[in-house]
This record gives sequence, structure tokens and C-alpha cells, in this order.
Amino acid sequence: MVQLRTCAGVKSPVEISAEILKVLKERAEASLGGELVGAVITVPAYFDDAQRQATKDAARLAGLNVLRLLNEPTAAAIAYGLDNGAEGVYAIFDLGGGTFDISILKLSMGVFEVLATSGDAALGGDDFDHRVFCWLLEKAMLPPLSDGDTRLLLAKSREAKEALTLHGSARITARLASGEFVEETITTEIFAEITRTLVAKTLGPVRKALRDAGLTVEEVKGVVMVGGSTRMPQVQRAVAEYFKRDPLNNLDPDKVVALGAAMQASVLAGNKPTGDDWLLLDVIPLSLGVETMGGLVERIIPRNSTIPVARAQEFTTFKDGQTAMGFHVVQGERELVADCRSLARFELHGIPPMAAGAARIRVTFQVDADGLLSVNAREATTGAEASVVVKPSYGLGDEDISRMLRDSFEHAKDDMHARAAGGARVDGERLIEAVRTALAADGGLLSAEERGDIDCRIEALVAALPGADHRAVKASTEALNRVTENFAARRMDQGVRLALAGRRISSLDL
Repeated sequence: MVQLRTCAGVKSPVEISAEILKVLKERAEASLGGELVGAVITVPAYFDDAQRQATKDAARLAGLNVLRLLNEPTAAAIAYGLDNGAEGVYAIFDLGGGTFDISILKLSMGVFEVLATSGDAALGGDDFDHRVFCWLLEKAMLPPLSDGDTRLLLAKSREAKEALTLHGSARITARLASGEFVEETITTEIFAEITRTLVAKTLGPVRKALRDAGLTVEEVKGVVMVGGSTRMPQVQRAVAEYFKRDPLNNLDPDKVVALGAAMQASVLAGNKPTGDDWLLLDVIPLSLGVETMGGLVERIIPRNSTIPVARAQEFTTFKDGQTAMGFHVVQGERELVADCRSLARFELHGIPPMAAGAARIRVTFQVDADGLLSVNAREATTGAEASVVVKPSYGLGDEDISRMLRDSFEHAKDDMHARAAGGARVDGERLIEAVRTALAADGGLLSAEERGDIDCRIEALVAALPGADHRAVKASTEALNRVTENFAARRMDQGVRLALAGRRISSLDL
């Protein structure tokens, strides 16, 4: 598993996700005034088995009892179905910050049936931000940027994207660490043009989902928009043109998934929803099967099967006298194992020595309501069997989970201090880098005495950084901040003078 170096030490993505969930759990308990005994967690519909299992393990690390993993488009359908009393076939168009999902659902008499899902796990609002960022680099003819400047301009690009939802143009202004001042204006027309291919990219999975569901555009009664990125006008237009009807927007696209998850949690907790009872029928996003001779895939459960589901198929031996058989569980839509994702391997021993093809081994696949898989193999004559609960190979087993839970309790106090110290060091190092860059560019704005005072404070902070006392690091950081305030003000004044030099007041857009 990938390991990330953070201010709190080296962490896996699962541990980082657990920290986020832990904070959300604390906020929920503070808001509700009691202990959180269970939660419904939503995930993108196109999450595979490994990603779902990683999400459940992160929740366990955070101390959460997961009642259900719920696909985000399905949660949105629950919210709209219960709120509006809608029936018929609906498309759930979910464009979030990092992923895109499309689900085709049939709503009828309280039953939510997912007919098909598709999507792109690497397409979202962040890609639209990046297009604005690239346009800005080209327009302003900027040289290679530092990491800090890159983060700044990406943040400004996101702000401009959000402003264009309601306005015809947005101004982007930023002061870089080098002292260079960036000022550009982007219009909705420019934004639509530079993101045209991204919008078009969302329609490919839409066509595939409709084809898998055996439906035409005319049979879709409505399109539910989910995710903040669906607020973009060009996305709204593209969806309206493709489905030949205006999409549904009467619920906040940022909150509709959470609303549906809350409704599902209420039902799972034993409460009755408003009105008639309702049933949720979800599907698996990718086919599940086993490897057969020649590296081919034998599908046991096809994609878009309603879950929970169990399917079985019989296999036999390949050689005379064969007493064991290996099983390779895979996930995907390709015909060759090499083109699919490997989920697990296990072996069945105790097969009676018989002629090739005489033994009968029944392999059963079971997918639970969370979309998680278990596989069992049983030989008919002796009853010998073997099974595996698929723990995807992202690197955490039960022992790892137990160790992390144990460590989190035993070292809670130490971790708190280490986190504070790490955060203080990061802030201090960032400030030192920024001040040194500013001194190199505009040190002439300071007197010798002022420059000496700043240098002294930098040395004090550098000396404090390796220590474990985060209070000392924080105090040194604040001291350096104080002595550089006037310097920062002078640099800003100089930048303004340079930006306005030679321009008439009447030409300024105030």
C-alpha cells in the first residue's frame, strides 16, 4: 500500500481516511448530543471491492459501526423518491470533486431498483479547476511555479469556476511568492470552450449505462443532478440537450446524497419512513468470476446484478488423480485474466483421486448488501470445502486493523503531541521559505537594522524546528511573523505602485 509522509508521521490512505471519519464522528456526536452507534457511509457507485473494503476498514479504525455502504447515486434517488413521490426510470448524474457516476434507476411502488451503473473514477470538478489553471498559466505566460504558488493559483482557479456559475465573468488575481502579480479575467464562454472535452467525457458512461439497461433516452423520465460540479452551466446544458429535458435541481446537489443516506440510516435503525415502506435494490458495478485454464475468465456474477446475490457454478479437475484445485477470483469485464483485477486466491484440498473430469466442485459466490464478496468451493462426494472472504490486496489484514486500533488507544496522548509538533514545524518551515524568498526579491526595502532583526528571528526559528516542543516552535513562528509585518506591507505597496504605473484612473475597473 502507498504510504504518505505527513506531519503526524507516515500514514496509509486508510489511516488518513479514518482520521477524517473520526472528526466527522466527533462533530456528529457534539451536534446530536449523544454517542453515534451506527452510520451509513456513501461511496461512488463505481468503487470496486478493494475501495469498498478500504472504506469499511477506515470506518472501523475511526470507531464507527457501519450499517451500510450505500452508492451515492442510489442515496440521491432515495432523497428524490421520498421527497417528490417520483416513479419511473430516472438517471442519476453525479459529478463530484474527483469522480463521475451515472446510474439508471427504476422507482416504482416504493422499490428503488438500480438497472445499470457506469462512470469514470478519474473525472470530476478538480479536472475543471485544472483546465482553468492551465489557461491561466498560458494567458499570463508564467514561468515554472513553486509548490506554494501552484496551490495558490489552483485555489484561485476553483474560486473563478464557482463564480462563473452565477456570473458571466470572473477576475483572477494573485500575488506570487516571487512578487509577480497575476491578474486575468475569464468568461463563461472561455470556460465552456476549455472544458468542452471534459463535459463530452461524461456522456460516454451515460450512453453505456443506458445501453446496459436496455433503455433509450426517451424512456428516461427525469435526470437527477448530484454533486457541486453539476452547477456548472455547460454541464447543465449538455445534460438537458442529451436527455431532451431540463434536469431536476430542486434539492441541493451538495446535500442530496447525505439526505438520502440519512433516510436509509433511519430505516436501518428500525424507524419507518414517511408514507409506505420502501425497498432498495442495488447492483454490483463489475462482473465477478474465476480464472480457468488458458488464463480466461469464467464470470459467475455478471455486472449490474441486484445485491445481495449468490450464484454458483460447477467445475471439475483437469488431470487424472488431481487432489487439489486452486481458485483465482477476479473482477472485470475483459475475457483475459491479465486484463482484469485480481481479488483473491485460495486452494481446495481433499479432492478424491479420480479421472480427469470426474470430480464435481461447486463454487459459490456471495455478495452482501455492502457489495463485499465471499467465495466458497465444495467437492460433492467428500464434502471437502474451502472458502475465502475477499480481502482486497490493498495491504490491510485483520491483524493490521487490530494493531492500528490498539496503537491508537495506547498512544493517543503521544500522537496528539506529535501531531501538534508536526503541524507547528510545517508552518514554521513554510514561513521561513516565504520570508527568504521575499528577502531575495525585495531585501532592498529594509534597513540594515531591520534586516538583522529578521535574520535573527529566522535563525531562532530554524534552531527551534528540530525540537519536540511545539509551543517553542509556535512562539518562534509568531515572532518571525511580527517582525516581517512591515516588510510585507512595503512589498504590497510596491506591487500596487508597479501595477498602476502609467495607467489612468478612468481605465481601472473599480
